[in-house]
Amino acid sequence: MTSNKLPSGEGWADVQLGPDERLDDLLLRGRKIIQNTKEFCFSIDAVLLAHYPDYHKNWRVFDLGTGTGVMPLLIADGVKEIHALEINPVMADLAKRNVELNQLADKIFVQAGDYRQIRELYPPESFDCVIANPPYRPVNQGMLSSLDGVAKARHELTATLNDVVQAARYLLRFRGKFAMVHLPERLGEIVVALHANQMEIKRLQLVQPKADKPSNLMLLEAVVGGVPGGMKAEIPLIVHNADGSYTDEVLKIYNGAN
Repeated sequence: MTSNKLPSGEGWADVQLGPDERLDDLLLRGRKIIQNTKEFCFSIDAVLLAHYPDYHKNWRVFDLGTGTGVMPLLIADGVKEIHALEINPVMADLAKRNVELNQLADKIFVQAGDYRQIRELYPPESFDCVIANPPYRPVNQGMLSSLDGVAKARHELTATLNDVVQAARYLLRFRGKFAMVHLPERLGEIVVALHANQMEIKRLQLVQPKADKPSNLMLLEAVVGGVPGGMKAEIPLIVHNADGSYTDEVLKIYNGAN
């Protein structure tokens, strides 16, 4: 999915890169993404989340904390339009450039801003689906990165779990869907936060790095106005084979949209 080298294909050589920037190939209809190596670069969790919901062509989707805009680039062909918000101005600028680079300005709309002030930026209940790959850890857990942008992406320095759930609920229509990737260890907190905001989990899939390793990620989908219960616990997704290569299931996710 990514590479540290500047590709040599048609159109790639014309891309202007700034200091610490690299150009990666998304392996999807020729799409490319500019990333800054001193900021947070997307990883497999964003790819898995982008492909988790069953999108509808007429959906308006919102990406809370879009980073460099990778998820909108991956799902653009399957929905009507995508709005994306990013608090880090460097990342927001990269996301906007990536939209222009891939000629998707008529479908993806990026704005710099803080989703804790979402009510000042967007009308309520105006989206069909919200996706979020939020910071996973509270500030008092784990080591903070020395890079400010990476630290804010990994730890709840600018937004808490409750903040992202509240923002998602504000944006979603009744029966709208909220998809998120997070840590299994925080499932209890997530269930409570969703319930307090009129949402209930209906799908849950644990993600294991290898078959003999415990889950380190989970994908979930909640529905606004859903009744408690009736959650579908899906077969865990195994990322790597014993030799370190991607499993067939993960390769299908990476290549499924091609």
